[in-house]
Amino acid sequence: MKPLKKCILMMADDDPDDREFVREAFEQCGFEGEFRYVEDGAELLDYLLLQGEFSGGSECPAPDLILLDLNMPRVNGHEALTLIKSNSKLRRIPIVALSTSESADDIEKTYDLGVNSFITKPSSFDQLVELADGLKRYWLEMVKLPTTV
Repeated sequence: MKPLKKCILMMADDDPDDREFVREAFEQCGFEGEFRYVEDGAELLDYLLLQGEFSGGSECPAPDLILLDLNMPRVNGHEALTLIKSNSKLRRIPIVALSTSESADDIEKTYDLGVNSFITKPSSFDQLVELADGLKRYWLEMVKLPTTV
C-alpha cells in the first residue's frame, strides 16, 4: 500500500446535506486529506479549468478523486463527465458517479462517457461510512494513478 499523502477529494453535488454526510463519512473512516465541493457541473468545470471564480488557480489544486452526482442544475453530471473526459489535461482524474439512480440506462450511459465507477448512494450513514472507507482505501491508497494536472 502506498503511503497516504494529503489527497484532495472533490465532490460535485447540489444537495448540501449529501455533501456534508459524505464529508463526515470520509472523516469518520480516517480520511485526512482535503475535502472540497462544488454545487454543480458548471462549477466543477470552472474549478478544474481554473476559470470563473476559480481563475486565481493557486488555491485550486487538481483533485485526486471526483465524486460526481448526475442530477445537478446548470451542467449535469453526464455533461460534466463528457467535457472532463474529452479534455486531455483532465481525463486522467478518476471519477466515481455517486448517484441516487439505479437506472440501467444511467449506468450504461455513464460508463459509455468514461466514468471509472458508478455507485448508488447508500441509504444509511453506516453504509456511507463503509463506502467512504472502501473508496479511500482503493482510490487514494492502493491504486497507482498517473499524475494529474
